[in-house]
Amino acid sequence: MPTAPILFVASSGGHLAQLWSLRPWWEGRSRAWVTFRTPDAEPLLDGEEVTWAHHPTTRHLGNLARNTVLAVRVFARRRPSLVITTGAGVALPFFALAWLLRVPTVYIEVYDRIDRPTLTTRLCRPFTRLYLAQWDEQRTFLPSTAITVGPLL
Repeated sequence: MPTAPILFVASSGGHLAQLWSLRPWWEGRSRAWVTFRTPDAEPLLDGEEVTWAHHPTTRHLGNLARNTVLAVRVFARRRPSLVITTGAGVALPFFALAWLLRVPTVYIEVYDRIDRPTLTTRLCRPFTRLYLAQWDEQRTFLPSTAITVGPLL
């Protein structure tokens, strides 16, 4: 039986690029991706298992509902062992479902937000098991258990 994959969930662009930069760590592991079908994401994830999410997500309740249904389908099909994100809004339904199913989650705060948490950080907080900061300054607004890992890009 194949190993349960790590599920990487992120908006395309910089959020996805930050997860991609972890390639030396995830390259030998079973994995799947959830992101937006955009001109930068398609070639980057060519050959990877990808589920295309609905966007825009910022304050768009219809796509929040669509991505919640998508999360249920992805979890039923893939049964991930871990969910990792750098945000943005697409992460929320996947983190909430992971929490309900007791699947560990890791939230990596984006590198360009050092003075206050992103909206997605605040929304995912109740469902996040581990926070990783890219800058020490981020730990002032993350839980005290957050770990600084340094910049990913």
